[in-house]
Amino acid sequence: MKKDNQYKKILISRTDSIGDVVLTLPLAGLLRLQYPDARIAFLGQSYTRSVIGACSFIDEFIDWQEISTLPVVEQLQRFRELKAELIIHVFPRKEIARLAKQAGIRERIGSTGRLYHWLSCNHLVRLSRRNSSLHEAQLNLMLAKDILNKANLSLEEIPLYYGLDKHDPLPAHLNDVIDRSRFNLILHPKSKGSAREWGSKNFAALSKILPVDKFKIFITGTKAEGELLRSEGFFEQAGEVNDLTGSMSLGEMISFIQAADGMVAASTGPLHLAAALGKFALGIYPPIKPMHPGRWAPLGKKADYLVADKDCSDCRKSGPCLCMLNITPLQVKQKLEIMVYPYLQQP
Repeated sequence: MKKDNQYKKILISRTDSIGDVVLTLPLAGLLRLQYPDARIAFLGQSYTRSVIGACSFIDEFIDWQEISTLPVVEQLQRFRELKAELIIHVFPRKEIARLAKQAGIRERIGSTGRLYHWLSCNHLVRLSRRNSSLHEAQLNLMLAKDILNKANLSLEEIPLYYGLDKHDPLPAHLNDVIDRSRFNLILHPKSKGSAREWGSKNFAALSKILPVDKFKIFITGTKAEGELLRSEGFFEQAGEVNDLTGSMSLGEMISFIQAADGMVAASTGPLHLAAALGKFALGIYPPIKPMHPGRWAPLGKKADYLVADKDCSDCRKSGPCLCMLNITPLQVKQKLEIMVYPYLQQP
């Protein structure tokens, strides 16, 4: 492959969760920088459409959820109609790799770790995510190292290439709850099962010890997560909080994060969105590899994390992570105050 190829259309394939998609945006940023005349399309799940729509580096969203329901003949026709000259299989899917080859996409990049890539891709990259010490965002860039002049970005450089600057206006009823005299903090207690959680009791306790004269606290999550929090007695245990669970679309959530000042969450999509939007983003992580922050930390100028200072896998096969649950609300409060101290000192 040549780094000076003039592609007319590049297709990035990543059909998994919101956080994974956010950490793939820097790949689109570097591709845009190197191939300014190329049309960049993103193949993803329908629920990630708003993330892609907010990224100025990506021209087109392709809904895999929609395509996957079509008969195979029509799926192939849709892939041919894309007229892509290059596809990068960031998240490997056997059926997408097969369709890309059958549709005649000229250059097809995949990792050597999937046997079917040896049959469907014509450019293989030796990449082991499981055993790598690199961050997920760095691993995504390594897939395209042979077509990028610079793919080995540091963690400090990656936030320059998110491109999340196309925000919808925040609806008036959400804009009205923002208090510019206080730090508007989002607590996102649940993860939809995508990450180990810190526990609703810890989040409730944190909300009670943050000073109300300095922090206005919002609770976010899906409608189902809100119902789960209520069933756990979260709102009875919490301090002065504003319940926004189930009240926002993803596009509205992105705009609300942009309007707010910071977020505390586990390793979830909203946390990565907050970091990418340049907000204070404090993640709470397990020390278990590969779930640890070395692989999944939020990356942003104001992002940081808390994790137990140990190499532990005791809870790998169980649900809750005891090392994570044992991080106290006071520790989180102290870390948060250190992060946002200059902001809190403003008159």
